[in-house]
Amino acid sequence: MPLFLNEDQTMLADTAREFLGEAAPVAHLRALRDADDPTGFDRDLWAKFAEMGFTGMMVPESAGGLGLGHVEAGIVLEEIGRNLSPSPFLTTSVAAVAALAGTSSGERWLPEIAAGRTVAALAIDERAKHGDSVALRAERAGNGFRLSGTKQFVTHGHVADLILVVARTAGQADDKDGLTLFALPAGTPGMTADPRRLVYSSIAARLTFDNVMVDGDAVVGAVDDGGTALARLLGAARTGAAAESLGVGDGAATRTLDYLRQRKQFGQTIGSFQALQHRAAHLYCELEVARAAVLKAQQLLDQGSPDADLAVSVAKAMTGIATTLSVQEAVQMHGGIGMTDAADIGFFMKRARVLTEMFGDIGYHTDRVARAGGY
Repeated sequence: MPLFLNEDQTMLADTAREFLGEAAPVAHLRALRDADDPTGFDRDLWAKFAEMGFTGMMVPESAGGLGLGHVEAGIVLEEIGRNLSPSPFLTTSVAAVAALAGTSSGERWLPEIAAGRTVAALAIDERAKHGDSVALRAERAGNGFRLSGTKQFVTHGHVADLILVVARTAGQADDKDGLTLFALPAGTPGMTADPRRLVYSSIAARLTFDNVMVDGDAVVGAVDDGGTALARLLGAARTGAAAESLGVGDGAATRTLDYLRQRKQFGQTIGSFQALQHRAAHLYCELEVARAAVLKAQQLLDQGSPDADLAVSVAKAMTGIATTLSVQEAVQMHGGIGMTDAADIGFFMKRARVLTEMFGDIGYHTDRVARAGGY
């Protein structure tokens, strides 16, 4: 497939850019931060997402959604990143939907997600860095399971209506097999959340599962085959995070170029200095290469291609590199003001840092690509 958007996707991009630019610009994030908002996102804004149909973008039409794919979801995510709009779109309308699609749990939760009535959180990581180890145990108890353990960095975990938890039902912590994915409603007895505000003003929670009892209906897919649903979840989450990261990098670059055209030194705009032009050109090239990698990964996911997993890691690593360069150059080219709270550039740097770490950082995905190539 060609690495550019078709006419319908371009129209969606225009719609998403206008909507988010007006309803949730960077000033909206600043206002939430200054108000010390305890939720981490704006529920009124989430209701507007539902009115626009964004919450059900990837939900099948039979469940009340639009039945679109990763490319379309990525378009919205890029605009979310460009505006630093706080929302649970990535975890709920992209990753959770991908995991629940085609399962009995999906019949319950997907219509609620499409209607904007459910926010989902992903309880995956247990260590300081994202990895493949799962130690949280799910032991059989009667007709269900007993969950014991902890999960870290669960974004929106303290306010989510649905928690998707990957647990070990067989084997050891580092085994790839023996995993089961569970869909737990909020308020499940024995599950507690300890919320912490992240550097970019959203909130993640450390979840503790103290002998949490769930019945068999909470299983997403099949017992001991949670790796299948988890792979769909992570593919969607990683590609979505890459798309949002691309938007962050592009937003920072756009603001930097505008500043180069306005700021004057020695009687001329600093954008006329050749050294800064070279750096701006280099940044543009890095972002465009990353954009192509993200779109390719989205297309392969939509096609169900066996090559999608590798493409996802390429996209996640490349956007991490390009967006890190973008926010660093933004601070450098803005000069002293770029280091102050008076400028918005610091918000872009903080969001970029968190997105780079989410679902595997540059090193994690570079290693996956190298191992896939036999290194």
